[in-house]
Amino acid sequence: MLVLRSVALFLVAALFEIGGAWLVWQGVRGDGNGGAGRGWIWIGAGVIALGLYGFVATLQPDGEFGRILAAYGGVFVAGSIAWGMVADGYRPDRWDVTGALICLAGMAVIMYAPRGH
Repeated sequence: MLVLRSVALFLVAALFEIGGAWLVWQGVRGDGNGGAGRGWIWIGAGVIALGLYGFVATLQPDGEFGRILAAYGGVFVAGSIAWGMVADGYRPDRWDVTGALICLAGMAVIMYAPRGH
């Protein structure tokens, strides 16, 4: 049950962090093709989402900050590719997918490997 809770928290954290960064990106750069950004409301919403990400990370059952953030890195990599696909029409190639799967495997080892304590 703790693993399911942890995975759910990683997904919520990814939603807030990746979504927050995407909102800031949209606020500043817009579509990234030289167009004007969408403005301060988008930036502010992104900053709030990024703050919520920081809070959600503290809810993980494991109390080790370094472990949680290191493991979350794998979720961030895979989640960022997925976000780009959904929000921006990004099409990953096989190397993007392979890299994301490697990162998720690393996350699983860091977070869920049996420890003797």
